[in-house]
Amino acid sequence: MTRTESTVQRLQGQQTFGQSPPRVEDLALLTGRGRFTDDIRFKDTLYAAFCRSSEAHGRIKTLDIGAASQAGGVVAVFTGRDVAGLGLASVNALTPEIYPLPPRALAEDTVCAVGAPIAMVIAARPTQAIDAAERIEAEIDPLPTNLPQRLDGPIRARETWIASVEGHTRHDSAVHAAVSLRQSRLAPVSLEPRTIVADAGSTPGLMTIWLGTQSPHRIRDELAAILGIRRDAVRVIAPDVGGAFGMKASLYPEDIAVAWAAWSLGRCIKWISTRGEEFLSATQGRGHHIDASLTASADGRLLDLDARVRAPLGHWMPFSAVVPTRNAGRIMPGPYRVESVNIEATGHTDHGASVGIYRGAGRPEAALTMELLLDRLATALEMPPAELRLRNLVAPDDMPWRTLTGQLLDSGRYAEALNRAESLLSRQGIDSGSRRLRGSASICYIEPSGTGWETARLKLCDDGTFEATTGSTTQGQGRTTTVGQIVSAQLGISADLIRVCHGNSSAPDTAIGALASRSTPIGGSALDEACSKLKAKAAEKSGRDPVASMDWQEVARNVGPLTVDACYKADGEAWGYGAVGCRIAIDPETGVLEIERLVWIDDAGTIINPVLAKGQLMGGVAQGIGEALLERIIYDEDGQLLTGSLMDYGIPRADDMPPIQIEQLETPSSMNRLGAKGIGEAGTIGAPAAIACAVMDAVRPVGVKHLDMPYTPARVWKAIQDARQSPSGKKPGYGTGTAPADH
Repeated sequence: MTRTESTVQRLQGQQTFGQSPPRVEDLALLTGRGRFTDDIRFKDTLYAAFCRSSEAHGRIKTLDIGAASQAGGVVAVFTGRDVAGLGLASVNALTPEIYPLPPRALAEDTVCAVGAPIAMVIAARPTQAIDAAERIEAEIDPLPTNLPQRLDGPIRARETWIASVEGHTRHDSAVHAAVSLRQSRLAPVSLEPRTIVADAGSTPGLMTIWLGTQSPHRIRDELAAILGIRRDAVRVIAPDVGGAFGMKASLYPEDIAVAWAAWSLGRCIKWISTRGEEFLSATQGRGHHIDASLTASADGRLLDLDARVRAPLGHWMPFSAVVPTRNAGRIMPGPYRVESVNIEATGHTDHGASVGIYRGAGRPEAALTMELLLDRLATALEMPPAELRLRNLVAPDDMPWRTLTGQLLDSGRYAEALNRAESLLSRQGIDSGSRRLRGSASICYIEPSGTGWETARLKLCDDGTFEATTGSTTQGQGRTTTVGQIVSAQLGISADLIRVCHGNSSAPDTAIGALASRSTPIGGSALDEACSKLKAKAAEKSGRDPVASMDWQEVARNVGPLTVDACYKADGEAWGYGAVGCRIAIDPETGVLEIERLVWIDDAGTIINPVLAKGQLMGGVAQGIGEALLERIIYDEDGQLLTGSLMDYGIPRADDMPPIQIEQLETPSSMNRLGAKGIGEAGTIGAPAAIACAVMDAVRPVGVKHLDMPYTPARVWKAIQDARQSPSGKKPGYGTGTAPADH
């Protein structure tokens, strides 16, 4: 029996894993007693507002701050020259070739995107700061612009994977399929916009920062280095956070500027982003351009995968900037066997908003590419798509499986998931009274959940209660409930005895945070290890058998408070996976698309709380549907943002959600103590690929060869009309069918 198996069985024996107690967070959140960053208030707090660039690229000719400085309530106005001597933030060097472009607090001589901050006003009231910022007069001479939609700007990151199985040679007679994808950039649109409170006035020599962030320890370290002050002079606290999705994982120019101003003035300063500022200057996601081809033998054995991935980076690079670029390359070919790969992924800067990790971060791009290629290849082979997939899926007996891009897939029952999705979807016959185009598809995906380490601290208090501190933060996932379940299972106690702490850079002393679906697999394992260390320490102090059940009240009385720290390093990356089946119908006269049914089989390894797991899946699929049907950031030819509000940028509503049936497999991972895998990003990975394949199944018979997301009515209708009018297009046909491959 492996370590993971024994741990999972022991924990499940406590009857807390696999159960769904009510979320302990909800009472406060639902009764208005949550504590978000904007709820942090101090007497004499000052407020910040920013003057932003109106040009996508230009040289600042003049910047007149005179009127702003004289405005009522204004304490100070700062420009790029005031912060020119600050240090630079870090950019994670994940790719072999990387040229970092870190954020700067305020532009000094040149602006590189519309919305880039060029001056900051500090005033007594927020309205005064905003009014004064509008009085700043900036004259900017335009410069040539690398438009975000073109991806022809400088390469700042590159990684290449070239490998083949032993003895493989390319065959000219192989069946070939190709795809050219142009994905839209997306706005994460968290419910709570970015907000920061930096207090350098309450305690001399200490600055406490409240920030809606996924990684308070990293923010602390980065700000201390940028400002040139001691690390222990900065404390970062993440209170309740209203959504993040990767967008709140990094340090922003505004964060640097506000922290610097607070430290310089010795005051408390608050900045609250508006929704318009979020669209302009918060990090965006997706936007990849991918050109790929896949070949197969006549009997459907996958041979050669070639792909060129171009990923947008925007005008500055956050810490995890190259993660989407790298993931989109390394995750191909997904759960499938191929005999050779030649993949190059490059990240390009442009004069648009910065692009960073957004729920999925390269995983959706890889899955979409592979699944569309497989469907087109199946058509060319005159083979059912499910059969082609099943012939090439990695088998459970071959696990762990090393892909040709070097990824180690730890465990999985891919074929079982796909077969179950196919069975649940059960293609329906065409309604003879309907002229709608119908299509369906079932696809597979994989979801890596991060590597590395995480920390935890566990304390037995003198009254017999416990304090559990995790380095992973929470942004609405129910982390407090999950931590309580893990600790209660390991220690054999009621969760009511556990006080959960998170989101404070002072405890633990170091941590990574909530990134890459790693909080339960790695953060949870750190808690599990801390529990084991606490039991061992209690046994040593009290002379008890460490394997026996503990009377913790007695231990607390006889031994007193006990504290242990754990820093757990995962053995490797845990890979979740699943299969999604989707059936859609399109009205060819209006282009309106309806998702009639979506079925989903997901395997996230050990499930601690099924209700919370389902919530993560449903939230992910909602954002996946948004990407597929609605969402698109648009810049014009001058680099001006055209989708700068929720009037112009569509996000899914309740009536956009189709009937969804979710089932879960549970194959524990061998890569961490809990056997857990990631789950938070699965919906954004699987749903868009399934919808895309179903859409192409519906429109290919009428002559549509390719259609990029989002599948808005106007875009779908135009594609159908263009195909009908094309001399080589097919006459309208209705129902599910096949057509020649898209070469």
